[in-house]
Amino acid sequence: MRLTGIFLLFFASLLPAADLRIGIIGTDTSHVIAFSKILNDPRHPEHIPGARIVAAYKGGSKDIESSASRVDKYAEELARDWGVEIVADIASLLTKVDAVLLESVDGRPHLAQAKPVIAAGKPLFIDKPLAATLEDAREIDRLAREKGVKWFSSSSLRWAKSLGPLRQPDLKGALVWGPGPLEEHHYLELGWYAIHATEMLFTLLGKGCETVTRTYSADQDEITCRWKDGRIGTVRALRPYGDFGAVVFTAGNKVIQSPAKFEYSYVPLVREFVRFFQTGKTPVDPEETLEIFAFLDAAQKSREQGGKPVRLRR
Repeated sequence: MRLTGIFLLFFASLLPAADLRIGIIGTDTSHVIAFSKILNDPRHPEHIPGARIVAAYKGGSKDIESSASRVDKYAEELARDWGVEIVADIASLLTKVDAVLLESVDGRPHLAQAKPVIAAGKPLFIDKPLAATLEDAREIDRLAREKGVKWFSSSSLRWAKSLGPLRQPDLKGALVWGPGPLEEHHYLELGWYAIHATEMLFTLLGKGCETVTRTYSADQDEITCRWKDGRIGTVRALRPYGDFGAVVFTAGNKVIQSPAKFEYSYVPLVREFVRFFQTGKTPVDPEETLEIFAFLDAAQKSREQGGKPVRLRR
């Protein structure tokens, strides 16, 4: 009997580990469908094994049309097509999962929604925007550090295929652009959608932004920051929408531009958060994410001050 037990343990060790169980908070974004296709459908051409989305809490914001009009529709699709259990509240969700994707399209409830996840000790990916204010973003980080919970937040544009060749070691500066529609309920206006282009800028230049100047008009913004080592980075946010793109300036004033057809997908982001949940190693330094939010905060204050330069709050 003892040998039989040893053999059973040996053969069990050869079997693949059970899939990581992932839960969703917020079914009001198309991201939840895209992520479920990649993780829950083995026939998907870019299927990522080892994790499944198993449960979701709908959430939703009645005062934001893009949330209220989609939250039920996406929840129904998750349950019908991808076998995801829809639960009544976050507490119920946390009993069924190993890790959490905070997907609510509205950044305002992110702090309140993150609190029970952190208290439960679950690793957490927070989709854009991390929060609605710099204060909320810092509080999420403080609570997570206090509890020893790992988290990260990122746009999928950080891993855009077209951005890869521009990630040079000797950059003197960068100009990036992308859609920048505004949403009236979010104080950090650029956090609603221009967060994507901003994430591209920090992917290229890293931390060290010191002073931000924002020039605002109805159909576009130009936000420029001087880095502490003298580099200059600029984000152009286009309204109502526009294509993504980037130009970098290297040592010797060589210029490299992204292709006219800017390529990106959700697959690299999904691969990164699955690896993060499995290993506990964050692919994006939370300090960089908080600096991005300090950049957005300074840009907002620059607009309020008529386009004056504003130093980041540390």
